[in-house]
Amino acid sequence: MSILIVGSINVDITTRSDRLPQPGETLHGHSYAINLGGKGCNQAVAVSKLGGDAQLVGRIGKDGFGDIAAQHLAQMGVSTKHVHTDTEHGTGIAVIGVDANSENSITVIGGANLAVDESDLERSADVLTEAQVLLLQLEIPVETCLSAAKKVRANGGKVIFDPAPAPVDGLPEGFLKNVDVVTPNETETEILTGFRPAGAEEAAHAANLLLQKGVGAAVVKLGARGVYFKDGESEGFVEPFKVNAIDTVAAGDCFNGGLAYALASGKSLAEAVRFAAACGALSTTKHGAATSAPTLAEVEALMGK
Repeated sequence: MSILIVGSINVDITTRSDRLPQPGETLHGHSYAINLGGKGCNQAVAVSKLGGDAQLVGRIGKDGFGDIAAQHLAQMGVSTKHVHTDTEHGTGIAVIGVDANSENSITVIGGANLAVDESDLERSADVLTEAQVLLLQLEIPVETCLSAAKKVRANGGKVIFDPAPAPVDGLPEGFLKNVDVVTPNETETEILTGFRPAGAEEAAHAANLLLQKGVGAAVVKLGARGVYFKDGESEGFVEPFKVNAIDTVAAGDCFNGGLAYALASGKSLAEAVRFAAACGALSTTKHGAATSAPTLAEVEALMGK
C-alpha cells in the first residue's frame, strides 16, 4: 500500500513535572527528553510501525535538529526521499509540558514547516500520483494542503484531513469538498461547525454539519468518550478501548495513521475507525510522540484478534 503524508516535521523537547506552570511561574520538573514529533512526522511513523509504506513530504532545516529528525525517521522506516533540507528556515520544534495526570501543554515553532509549498509537491510528483491515501494536517500552509489534496484525488487517491491545530479563522471556502475523511476532535469540531459535541448524539449532529460542507465522511473524535463516524452509507459509534493512559501526546496522530493504514488495506469506514481508535488508545500507554505509535501486533491484540 502507498500512503503519503504531506506535513510537519518537528523535534519535540518534552518536560515532565507534577503539574503545568501557571503564567509567570517557574517549576522544577523531573525529566526531559528530545524526540521526533510534528503531526506529519507522527502520522508517517504510525503508518510505518503498522507495516505500511509511509512516504513523507516535508522540510527540515540545515541544523542539528534537522539531523536528529532525519536520523530518527530513517530508523523508524519512513522514507526521507521527499524531505527537503531548507537552508533559509530552521527545523520546526515543539516544547511540550506533561503533568502527573498525563495532560499536556504544547508550544510549536513552525520553522521550515511553514515554508512547505508547491515546490515541495512538484519535487514529489511521483508519490502524489501513486498515493492510495493522503494524510494532511495544518502545521503546514493550508494552501499547500489543498493543492496536495486536489492532486491526489485527481489520480484516484483518498484524502484524510486532520484539522489540527484548530484553524481559528476557519478553512478556505470549499476546502472540505476536496476531502474524503475529516477527523476533528471536540475543539476542532466546534471551530469548523460552531457546535462542540460532548457525547455520541451531539457528535452525530456535528458530523451532519460537516457532511453538509461537502466532506465525504466525518469522524468526530471525543477522546476518552469514543469516536462517532458517518458517511453517505454508514454511521456508528466506537466505544473507547480501556487502557492505562500515561501520555496523550500524539494520540490523534496515531489514530489518523491507523485510519489511513486500515482504509488503504481495504477496510470499511466502520472497521477502519475501530482500528484507528485502538491505535490512538495504545499510543497513550507510552511516553513520547512518534515513539508512542503501536505495532500491528499490539493493535490486533487490543482488538482481540
